[in-house]
Amino acid sequence: MKIAAYQFQVTGNIDENFSHIKKGIEEAAGYGAELLLFPECAVTGYPPRCVKSAAGVDFAAANHVHGQIALLSRKHRMHIVAGTILNGDGGYYNSAVLFRPDGEKAVYRKRALWGWDRDNFRKGQDGGTVTEIGPFRVGVRICFEIRFPEYFRELYKERADLIMTLFYDDSDKDDPDRYRMINGHIQTRAVENVCHILSCNTCSPFQTAPTALFDRSGRILAGLEPGKEGLLVYDLEKTPLNFGELGRKEISDSLVK
Repeated sequence: MKIAAYQFQVTGNIDENFSHIKKGIEEAAGYGAELLLFPECAVTGYPPRCVKSAAGVDFAAANHVHGQIALLSRKHRMHIVAGTILNGDGGYYNSAVLFRPDGEKAVYRKRALWGWDRDNFRKGQDGGTVTEIGPFRVGVRICFEIRFPEYFRELYKERADLIMTLFYDDSDKDDPDRYRMINGHIQTRAVENVCHILSCNTCSPFQTAPTALFDRSGRILAGLEPGKEGLLVYDLEKTPLNFGELGRKEISDSLVK
């Protein structure tokens, strides 16, 4: 199955963000991608880095863009995961929306809230569900949740073998230590849960999380250069587990209740 991720500089301008999102979808469609990932808050911008607060988002404009993404998903027969802010139930939620080619949608709401997230959002109330896309069982997690094994272990219990992880993680100055640390977290989550992880971050001069595909043993199969807009495409096959992966899965199964 061809999977893809498109990194771009997410801003507080919804129309500008959509121009990049549409470009990414059209480019991915040209490669025949069946699943495409965008960054955290790709539609709306992430508060307060590029929009003052969640309350300041133009939700009419955001909802219009959601509709346009849904149309493009159907047009290209492509599953698309995009970060956005949703309002409802008396609050705002840092969310990832999976747009399906059949017109259905699935929503995951971020639960690991701290700092700016806690200032702007309410906590999601469930762990989300795993979706069958082609031969893969696909789950979603968002940014800070990469620090906590428990959020990914939930998906292991649901037999996810591909986890899409959205990031808005950048810095005002070069911070290679943070980049290496987050890269290491992703590798560890992949190894622990014997799954592939596709990550996608906003692109900025000081990007502190990668846009990359990690295999079940934490190896990077493909990645984009930090700070440059672009598309990652990879033809991912579902292959048998190797010796080490089989061992990790057997022992994990004995530990997970």
